[in-house]
Amino acid sequence: MARWHDLIADATVADAILDRIVHNAHRITLQGDSMRKQKAPPLFTGAEIGEINHP
Repeated sequence: MARWHDLIADATVADAILDRIVHNAHRITLQGDSMRKQKAPPLFTGAEIGEINHP
């Protein structure tokens, strides 16, 4: 939200839009580790990557 006014040229319009978004918003506090921290398994094995790069 720090760049909100940079994205919308008119500050009054930017404030009005943001007020309408935030007015009906609910804050949800999440606990625990982020799922983004978990490393996904590779989509392809080394051999498969080699086949793709050198058919």
